[in-house]
Amino acid sequence: MTATLSGIRTPAPRPAPVSRPRAAVRRFGPVLALFGTLKLAGFCSFLYLLSSAGDYRTKHPRFGGGAHAWDVLATWDGWWYQQIALHGYDPKLVPVPGATGLITLEGNSAAFFPLYPALMRLTSAVTGLGSYGAGLLVSIVASFAAALGIHAVAERFGGRRAGLAAAGLWAVWPGSGVEWAVYSDSLYVALAAWACHAVLTRRWLTAGVLAFAAGLNRPTAAALIAALGVAALLSLRRREDGALRPLLATALAPLGLLGYLLWVGDRMGDLGGYFELQSGAWAHSFDYGEQTLDVLTSVPVGKFDYLFAYPFADVISVGVILLACALLPLLLRLRPPAVLVVYTVLTLVLVLGSQQIVANISRYLLPCFPLFLPLAVAMRRLSLPVQCTLLGIAALASGSYAGYALFELGVP
Repeated sequence: MTATLSGIRTPAPRPAPVSRPRAAVRRFGPVLALFGTLKLAGFCSFLYLLSSAGDYRTKHPRFGGGAHAWDVLATWDGWWYQQIALHGYDPKLVPVPGATGLITLEGNSAAFFPLYPALMRLTSAVTGLGSYGAGLLVSIVASFAAALGIHAVAERFGGRRAGLAAAGLWAVWPGSGVEWAVYSDSLYVALAAWACHAVLTRRWLTAGVLAFAAGLNRPTAAALIAALGVAALLSLRRREDGALRPLLATALAPLGLLGYLLWVGDRMGDLGGYFELQSGAWAHSFDYGEQTLDVLTSVPVGKFDYLFAYPFADVISVGVILLACALLPLLLRLRPPAVLVVYTVLTLVLVLGSQQIVANISRYLLPCFPLFLPLAVAMRRLSLPVQCTLLGIAALASGSYAGYALFELGVP
């Protein structure tokens, strides 16, 4: 209340409410600015290395080559995604004539899940961009969405400073070179991060829809689906949110993954056709960690006689594996909710337990964003300038270890 000359008191004026757009800018602007700046620095560093080396000019346009440095961003898996966006699927199991080794089937686009190329096609129709531009736009937008999701999860553990650090780590992590490329990784991490956040905030139906979408994007969504199921069972046991919403989320979550696998199997005439294609065309199968162990015991002693050896990229992957194993107990020490623990552990099991091109592991472990939490919580103690300096140096270096090593010295 305020007094007037007449002695009559009138209510004090209330402060003007902050508009929702302004509040959103205050909350998310620093996250987007930090992530965007770090990614741009790493991206420019990557393109500079590509241009300086010039090796892409001598490589096939499908396999790390092209007329310009930026063409590399749409090679390897990016080529397949463009074919799907342009021509759709034709699932088949076609034997390679006379083949007796690991690769016995011809590659087929059915190995690549449909959500990302569908968004590429939609974006192309709306914007008029070609498949390359549309794919890059989807990935870049999804990478910012992933940064916000990772920030939202980390903020619950260590406040805004930890959330900011976690978003910065997502920008510079090994394997982050595919975040701004024609690859589905950014989209998957965005869906996974926000699905985990939805579980943490008890928005079960939102979590179920996001896990459903993730299942249409990557096969490792099985880890996210299982994590949601465990969280739902714990909620039912504690009687926190009733029964209907957790059960609906649990029922909805696996339908995208199972639906696509069954559709591919039906078109191929073999219900296990997807896994047969992965094994026969890409030598990618679950071997209970046999190849990973072979690499972990070979690289430290300078031996590169294992399957699919790419020495420089493999050294980075071994470092990433060891870093993940070191961060996992630190994550558990924070006592995170079950959804984050189950999701992280199962993702590690699915990745490290598979026979594959080991150079890819730094990319395949990008979805393990909960491993950022211990580092993010520790980094909040640093002043913002020091934090930005460290992340900035890592961003410039990421052009080599997270980009060039993947696309030119290995196979992403």
